[in-house]
Amino acid sequence: MEIIFYWIIKSFLFFLQCLPLRWVGFLGRCGGGAAFHLDRRHRNVTIDNLTLCFGSEKTAGEIKSIARENFKRIGESFASAVKTAAIPASKIESVVKVSGVEKFYQPGLPYYPNIVFAVGHFGNFEVLGRCNIHTPEYKIATTYRGLRQPKLNQLLLDLRTKSGAMVFERRSQASALKEVMSSQGILLGLFADQHAGDKGLHLPFFGHECSTSAAPAVFALRYNTPLYTCFCFRTSLARWSVEVGDEISTSLDGKPRSTLDIMLDVNRSFEKAIRRDPANWFWVHNRWKWLKQKKALELPKV
Repeated sequence: MEIIFYWIIKSFLFFLQCLPLRWVGFLGRCGGGAAFHLDRRHRNVTIDNLTLCFGSEKTAGEIKSIARENFKRIGESFASAVKTAAIPASKIESVVKVSGVEKFYQPGLPYYPNIVFAVGHFGNFEVLGRCNIHTPEYKIATTYRGLRQPKLNQLLLDLRTKSGAMVFERRSQASALKEVMSSQGILLGLFADQHAGDKGLHLPFFGHECSTSAAPAVFALRYNTPLYTCFCFRTSLARWSVEVGDEISTSLDGKPRSTLDIMLDVNRSFEKAIRRDPANWFWVHNRWKWLKQKKALELPKV
């Protein structure tokens, strides 16, 4: 069954890569719109999350409208990521504009210090791996959680590494990532906007406590690197803007800041980016899972 599913997915990806990008984006939006009506569980998670964050600011109708557009955006991003992975480097600038690299990139240096980025599921976040054309002296690296199906996992890896980006399975390739970080000229992007389980930091996000990964802060402190945020915004159908945020301070008065304080600043930066375009973020993820579980345990038994 797995091999059949693999060939179905592979054939579909090939079909998408044969189409013009805007067609792919449109088809993705259609698929996302259909999923909004068919996928009740994720629709409810999305509306619940939006209500938790914007319930005092927006009406139920406005929240539902954002949720519907969010599903369309996710469909557009996922489908487009298949196509943008295959676009030649010489043409990627026609669909992705990049700004803010001057905050950390200075051409002509004798060496290039490593940089850590706290990134999130904004827009077509997969295009972040294509932005090394603006920083040719740097190599992009990131981590991922492998799929259980080996063939499907390899299919995903093939897409993500077409640009030359290095990807490391976070559970099994920690030593390989450590070795890479001992070199120079690495831009390491670490996702920090999903539920991090019991080991995560309990920090507010939109005023509500959630489990937050400390990975960006931990790596920046461990390897003594600058820490930035980076976001992908949708500007029109199958077009995006990647923007480097301001540096997140990792020290105060010459002493390292705590991972909690650093990640609190990262959360605030993410909040600002989400408020700029609420439909652009991955609301279908149950980010406040820990809070909801806590409230469920506090409910009186009847």
